[in-house]
Amino acid sequence: MKTKVKEMRMAANLTQQQLAERVHVSSRTIISIEKEQYSPSLMLAYRMAEVFGMSVEELCCLKENREWEDERREKI
Repeated sequence: MKTKVKEMRMAANLTQQQLAERVHVSSRTIISIEKEQYSPSLMLAYRMAEVFGMSVEELCCLKENREWEDERREKI
């Protein structure tokens, strides 16, 4: 799933480790989310959104991800 985690983390001048500590996960989890290899749980998405002062919908690009998924399903 596409997110704005890396973009927002860098804008906040946080390392992956610092963000991980703030949201109670490992830095490996943050790395995986940034590489779109792992989709965060709702609670983790909420915690990260709080750190960046934004909504979960915006942080996780929910509208864009839904549209991409809908297009992919139509092709099947």
